[in-house]
Amino acid sequence: MDQAISESHYVDKAGNPAGGYSQGCGISVKWQEGPLGRGPDRKEPNGAFVEGVLQTALGRLRFYQTTKFKCEDTELAVMKIEEAFLFLIHRTREREQRGVEGTHEV
Repeated sequence: MDQAISESHYVDKAGNPAGGYSQGCGISVKWQEGPLGRGPDRKEPNGAFVEGVLQTALGRLRFYQTTKFKCEDTELAVMKIEEAFLFLIHRTREREQRGVEGTHEV
């Protein structure tokens, strides 16, 4: 079953991701607008990150696995979301090593 989701993703004048939203029945996500920065100038988040949204979906699927709806397909979905986290962690570590995490630097 596909759920209707409306999305709008913004960019700043330089073409960098600049927030946006994703909404549907029971879903309302305001995406992080702008980089957080680095060091003492680091800001608090003002919106959601992909990792947080994946975490909420993962929590729900893990819950299903504790009910009579537990199944192999849901377990595979859990594994794939966990795999997605690993790729995102790798991306963040790589950006940290290059000193560009928290910025719009590529």
